[in-house]
Amino acid sequence: MIYAFEGKQPSIHPSAYVAPEATVIGDVEIGEDANVWPGAVIRGDVGAIRIGARTNIQDGAVLHVDTGGETVLGEDVTVGHLALVHGCHVEPACLIGMGSTVLSRSRIGEGSIVGGGAVVLEDQEIPPFSVAAGVPAKVRKTLEPGSRADRVEHAAGYVQLGRRHREGLSQGEV
Repeated sequence: MIYAFEGKQPSIHPSAYVAPEATVIGDVEIGEDANVWPGAVIRGDVGAIRIGARTNIQDGAVLHVDTGGETVLGEDVTVGHLALVHGCHVEPACLIGMGSTVLSRSRIGEGSIVGGGAVVLEDQEIPPFSVAAGVPAKVRKTLEPGSRADRVEHAAGYVQLGRRHREGLSQGEV
């Protein structure tokens, strides 16, 4: 469901796929070929949420923001199932693992991976091309810049899957 809130209507690029069971509220921009999957909640009621081109927000993920703040996800970002992303900045070509939490005012550098179940603390900065894991998240490894292509390719697979859902999804009979 897509809802305006206090006069702010989500802006969704025509090529983006938003599952009917996803919830998008208020000051939200969803970029070209981005996709939002069932059960995801993107709630831009007290601040802005910006989702870049080809970014995918998987099932059950929650995106929210601090009052007057901003949550920004760059291009080609994957937000895994059941992740919580709140009031932070995620640079392009990152993967936010399943069940992980990225808290307010944190920044995930380009090409990085936040491991499943990790907790990135408020104000924490993860450098570009890092693998951060654990509670609290710590940089465990540095990636080669060329590995960025792997995350871009992963996001591209979700662009294709979103197109397939737009054209091939239908309600089954009980």
